[in-house]
Amino acid sequence: MPTGPVVPAVPVEEAFDVFSAVALKGWRVELIEGEIHVTPPANGEHEEIVSEISGQVRDHHRQLGRYTGVGLDIPAASATGKVVPDLVVAPKGSFDDALEFHDPSPVLLVAEVTSASTGGRDRVRKLRGYARAGIPVYLLIDRDAGKVMLCTEPTGETYASRVAYDMPGKVPLPEPLGFDLDTGEF
Repeated sequence: MPTGPVVPAVPVEEAFDVFSAVALKGWRVELIEGEIHVTPPANGEHEEIVSEISGQVRDHHRQLGRYTGVGLDIPAASATGKVVPDLVVAPKGSFDDALEFHDPSPVLLVAEVTSASTGGRDRVRKLRGYARAGIPVYLLIDRDAGKVMLCTEPTGETYASRVAYDMPGKVPLPEPLGFDLDTGEF
């Protein structure tokens, strides 16, 4: 016999909505492959890397938007996957609506910068979700390994091309970006 109150099961999507509603400013709440992940605000080094990538994209492509904190609806990542990449690059105006989580179809690149609490998800689950969603370029800055993983050609649950580059160094981003990302500033 159970002791204590019986708590009814709540669908993960409803629990996600509750966590999202009460999260403190700067905290990220994501639903990845059916699991809720709550991540504290990033440290300064993390944000410097994101800022540097964004700046280099701006320097080469003023017509592209560089978004931090924008949510993407990645339904292939779970029944209703909801992720907040560190950086999203898409044509300006791609997310010009009141939605909290957006269709990923206009996205050209997502970038994630690993941290102690997110590295495993960034390397496996998010890679899988971004590939399933058909996002053309996934840029993974793996601070622990001192490498940048450039993932292109999404196919099924992975990327057909996954090339690791040492940091510091240059990472050749494919078209339509078409420039060498200089990681020497990271």
